[in-house]
Amino acid sequence: MELIPDPEIGGYTARVPDIPAYGEGQTEEEAIADLKEALGAYIEAFGLDEATTRLNPPSSLRQLDMELEDLVRA
Repeated sequence: MELIPDPEIGGYTARVPDIPAYGEGQTEEEAIADLKEALGAYIEAFGLDEATTRLNPPSSLRQLDMELEDLVRA
């Protein structure tokens, strides 16, 4: 799941990148709850198999230990 803040009007959008279902709310929790409802509606309309076949797991995830300040050149 991805949480996207809206700096202009406030609030958040929550989404699962591979499934066309979104949730919105003034708080992260509201956006996640709205996303859960949207995902439920998607699964009800298209089926669980359709939803799971759309999901593309990342090819790999790795922990990156670094300080962002180290990237800023003086």
